[in-house]
Amino acid sequence: MPIITVDNKKVHIQELNKGAEQTVVMIHGMFSNLSIYYFNIAPILAKHFHVVMFDLKSHGMSERFTDGYDLENMSSDVLALMDALHIEKAHLVGYSFGGLIALKTALKAPNRVEQLVVIEAPDPQDEKARNIIDEYSKEFLEHYVANFTDTTKVQMGKRQMEKNHRMYEFLFNQTSIKADMIKEKHFLTEVNLSQLEASTLLLYGSDSNCRPTGESLNAQIEQAELELIPGDHNIPIQEPALIAETIIHFLSQSLSTPLTQNHG
Repeated sequence: MPIITVDNKKVHIQELNKGAEQTVVMIHGMFSNLSIYYFNIAPILAKHFHVVMFDLKSHGMSERFTDGYDLENMSSDVLALMDALHIEKAHLVGYSFGGLIALKTALKAPNRVEQLVVIEAPDPQDEKARNIIDEYSKEFLEHYVANFTDTTKVQMGKRQMEKNHRMYEFLFNQTSIKADMIKEKHFLTEVNLSQLEASTLLLYGSDSNCRPTGESLNAQIEQAELELIPGDHNIPIQEPALIAETIIHFLSQSLSTPLTQNHG
């Protein structure tokens, strides 16, 4: 499991298809890790793109920190990772709070972002939406365990399970993560989304409580398209293949060589 040093922080990363023409950097949500993409979505994207996944600070196998979970710091982490990997420009994919990190990064450094995919980004001022993130973290852990077993053909040991639970307890109880998320409650109303230069794909669950946020973003972002996916906030778990194919179709518009059905 590659651990690299980025701005004196240890970051767990996974890369697929390094030789591809274009790069997709994938940002997971709070209280999860890169495996939300690794098992099902990333391998499909990697048929056509160089895919970079990483664990956010204090998540998965990345180094733990007590603070710095606001969007300014988290977007700086994304750009620093791109610098460390010598990636000049990339497509960004972000899920849940990771979608807000992707939006912030695209607004902050438009010259570094090719196209943008926002999956189920919540409105931070909606308390119900913030609670969804807590609920999602529990479902994510169950999904992670199930996929670990399916992929490795062995059951996750008690020690690994306990390690995961300790990570969540650390995040919930010993960091500024929740306070930093609450500090961002007005993010979507304070930024000028009409200035977003990257063409943007918005993927939201047709039954998701976050769907109104997707519809609002679609109205505000000039180069946006909204696709509704069957399911709720957990669509990466519920419809990973559909999400991957929808992303490929969207991103393929910028490839010099058009994708064919049998490509890769």
